[in-house]
Amino acid sequence: MLIAATVAMLVVMALTIIRGFLGPTFYDRILAVNMFGTKTVLLISLLGFVMGRPEFLDIAIVYALINFISVIGVLRFSNSPVFKHDIQEKDSGENSS
Repeated sequence: MLIAATVAMLVVMALTIIRGFLGPTFYDRILAVNMFGTKTVLLISLLGFVMGRPEFLDIAIVYALINFISVIGVLRFSNSPVFKHDIQEKDSGENSS
């Protein structure tokens, strides 16, 4: 049962990577990265349980904190005027062709 859960988690992570590459907007890609990080935390916890290594839970908690802080940082950076200006230039260049 635990092996099936691990395989299912890996399948979901692969689908999340595909969504990250194909996402139509920047925010869809950020959401995919956040979801991939969350699934990674679950996978680390699950593997720690399967292998009988409870210290993996500490690693999973640290990874969850790093994932959360990095997503907040990227979203805060994307809210800056310089970043929005770059996106508008790319969009106008693609539309004028």
